[in-house]
Amino acid sequence: MSPRKAVTNELTQSMVMDAARELFRKKGYQQVSMRQIATALGYSHGAIYYHFKNKAELFYAMIETDFKELDQWLDNVMMQDLDNRTKLKQVLLEFIRFGLTHKSQYEMMFLLSDEEVKSYVNKGPNDSYEKFAKAIMELSNQSISIQHAWSIFLSLHGFVSHYCRCDADYDEVKGLAESHVNFILTALG
Repeated sequence: MSPRKAVTNELTQSMVMDAARELFRKKGYQQVSMRQIATALGYSHGAIYYHFKNKAELFYAMIETDFKELDQWLDNVMMQDLDNRTKLKQVLLEFIRFGLTHKSQYEMMFLLSDEEVKSYVNKGPNDSYEKFAKAIMELSNQSISIQHAWSIFLSLHGFVSHYCRCDADYDEVKGLAESHVNFILTALG
């Protein structure tokens, strides 16, 4: 038995997730196999199984990473020294900016409906939504119910989903995003 060949770059979880994300985006989750991901990376499929036991676990790890990044964007806004109204506006705009800056991640986080991954993807969306709702309720000048926070989220989600499908980036629709957020803020009083 010969010793394992040295590899120029050791395969990392991040490398696997990046390649998988691109393939999922191009072909769809169901149309991609672990073997295809390995081929795209130039590694054996066994090397991928070292990091992830199956495709659903790989998908879950990607989504968890993406939700943590979205949460970090929200945390960054909440740490800024701004008045509540300005901070609230920034929270809403940053949600839109995140979605349109990270389209493939956003689509997988919020738009993919696949039975195989539904059982894996529960905690991330719920934790992120809870953090979002808490920020909205904390920053609003009036009492906001959880239903109102959900309506705000759905409004932002609709905006992001529409412009993801139109293949527009955040800079192209920044003015429209600001108008949309101002409309929401006006409704909040």
